[in-house]
Amino acid sequence: MSTKIHTYSTEAGELVAQHTTDDLRRKTLQPVETYSNGVLKYLPLEERTPVFTPLGIIHAEMVTFYKSGKLKRVFPLNGKLSGYWTQEDEGQLTDPLTIDTPVGILTAKVISLCFYEEGPLRSITFWPESTVSIESPAGKIKTRVGISFSREGKILSLEPAEPTPLKTPIGMITAFDYDAVGINGDSNSLVFDGLGNVAAIRTSLSMITVRHSSGQERAFIPESRESLCSESEQEIVPMQILFDGKGISIRVTADADSEYFDYENHEISTAPFLPQLSNLSKGLICSV
Repeated sequence: MSTKIHTYSTEAGELVAQHTTDDLRRKTLQPVETYSNGVLKYLPLEERTPVFTPLGIIHAEMVTFYKSGKLKRVFPLNGKLSGYWTQEDEGQLTDPLTIDTPVGILTAKVISLCFYEEGPLRSITFWPESTVSIESPAGKIKTRVGISFSREGKILSLEPAEPTPLKTPIGMITAFDYDAVGINGDSNSLVFDGLGNVAAIRTSLSMITVRHSSGQERAFIPESRESLCSESEQEIVPMQILFDGKGISIRVTADADSEYFDYENHEISTAPFLPQLSNLSKGLICSV
């Protein structure tokens, strides 16, 4: 029985949907998805195909679209990881892309590129282990996982690849998130506001002391948990701080409630959380 081949006319080009499988990378036939109005939403491609994007032609194995038909995401590869096909195997098929971004020309292995409906680049998701040096509002930062942009081309967020001391409204904080996972680069742990100031940050290596005008004092430090690698080891849980111009919100863990402290009634300072320095390499091995 012959396999029916479906070709779709899109603004990204004439694209042929996946209609065959293989024994290693693509064991299953992924379905084509559409919106309720019939417009393509998710299109796995039969082979790596030249796709027209706002950044030029990019070879891709999967693309997604907005309900309007505008291109949303481009995935250079679309292999299915399994016990027979690992991330390392897929990574060997990944060629570095050289793309013109709002922060200059970057060359890196990329999982996906996301575009705003109007066309500008929204985010880049980097392949694991791939890093690039980004000129950010806070200076040059070695970046992993991803970077996101505003429609105007300003950096909204990025993921530091190594502990990075940064100036914040309450003092120097070392930005670094052990738990950063590269699902996509739309949202990252270091966030900037429209003026280029740090708006949110996650840290595994800084502590915060809050002193109320009454004299009451509290200290916030990154917590630890049982390591995902070994029950006999502990790993760091990054602490999140958000700034709104009038104060800060602190969330010690992702599951904890945030606590807010205004600048008017509190004196807030930062300091290195030195006990974590000796465990930095272990944290990286287990969490990245």
